[in-house]
Amino acid sequence: MTDQDLLLSQWFEDADELTDKQKQILLAAIDSFSEKGYAATSTSEIAKKAGVAEGTIFRHYKTKKDLLMAIVAPTMAKFLAPFIIKDISKVLKTDYDCFEDFLRAMIENRKVFLQQNLSLFKIILQELPFQPELQAQFKAHILPTVYDRIKGLIKHYQQNGSIIEIPPYSVVRLIASTIFGYLIGRYLLFPEIDWDEEAEIERTIQFIMHGLATKE
Repeated sequence: MTDQDLLLSQWFEDADELTDKQKQILLAAIDSFSEKGYAATSTSEIAKKAGVAEGTIFRHYKTKKDLLMAIVAPTMAKFLAPFIIKDISKVLKTDYDCFEDFLRAMIENRKVFLQQNLSLFKIILQELPFQPELQAQFKAHILPTVYDRIKGLIKHYQQNGSIIEIPPYSVVRLIASTIFGYLIGRYLLFPEIDWDEEAEIERTIQFIMHGLATKE
């Protein structure tokens, strides 16, 4: 069992509103959706993995989409959102001498988080563009708090001349797309490649800094 499976199992153990059958079904669905994708996974596969009859799934969840939402909505609200906010706060509450040090700490922080939550990250990444309900969950539980904290940090580095004066949301978009591009390539698209992680992280940082650094 992976660290993430242990975290999820602990969360489901504490979810008193769920029956044991539901916990088995949800854990099996997370495993299947992350491995094959939501569209390619059948409820019969989930039932087999959970050790229950397929009819048991439909007694609890009317459709496969209901099952997906039963996974993502509560985990976003109760598990991922607080964990993301608490975890990223370790970086956002630390004073860094320069913007480059902040980027390095942010990449390391997100890398560890992704390693521990890879299955859920895969599901959210695969389905977020296509499921308005998931977008609403993300916007409601994660985006406002995290963005407000990062925006304040960006303004600080703009005021001390570390990075160029452009709208903070543009800085967030450029940083997030670059960092997650690296993480997606490393852990989802090309995990089999022998990565020189230290060198790749440094290249990622320098790429961002080249675009955002002020001209002397």
